[in-house]
Amino acid sequence: MLQEIVISGFGGQGVLSMGKILAYSGIMEDKEVSWFPAYGPEQRGGTANVTVIVSDKPISSPVVNKYDVAIVLNQPSLDKFEPKLKPGGILIYDSYGINKKPERKDINVYCINAMEESTKMQNTKVFNMIILGGLLKISPIVQIENVMEGLKKSLPERHHKLLPMNEKAILLGMEKIELEQRAV
Repeated sequence: MLQEIVISGFGGQGVLSMGKILAYSGIMEDKEVSWFPAYGPEQRGGTANVTVIVSDKPISSPVVNKYDVAIVLNQPSLDKFEPKLKPGGILIYDSYGINKKPERKDINVYCINAMEESTKMQNTKVFNMIILGGLLKISPIVQIENVMEGLKKSLPERHHKLLPMNEKAILLGMEKIELEQRAV
């Protein structure tokens, strides 16, 4: 198993955190992982992306040219990473902030209204956990128990009281993600 994933959006959307939690979860399952962040000087509001590789075998390089999965959370990210998906790859996007939908017909496109759902939960900080739940529904790269352990490791102890809400958000994402019906 080898999954090369890019998660991209604006700083402040939890892009890097989502990647870190995925990487921690892979480590807990004794998988090989790579976490390779990239962001501009404007961490909050600027563009940010992270490449996460999860594999059963050693990873030769953290640099990826074509991805199995792209999670895009804004239009610039969609424009940049849709062309970099492998044929048959998975593209996940949140409809909030996307004004021009994905166009490729040789990939599987999923939409999840995570911003809307996190607003309903009255906590937009769980936005990224809803997205992560959607990913795990489509591609169960790691087990949810290990995601919760990864989340526990990445959150400061003073925020551990938020773990149940994050787990609820992950499960909600698993429920809400939808495959887009597309003309071939």
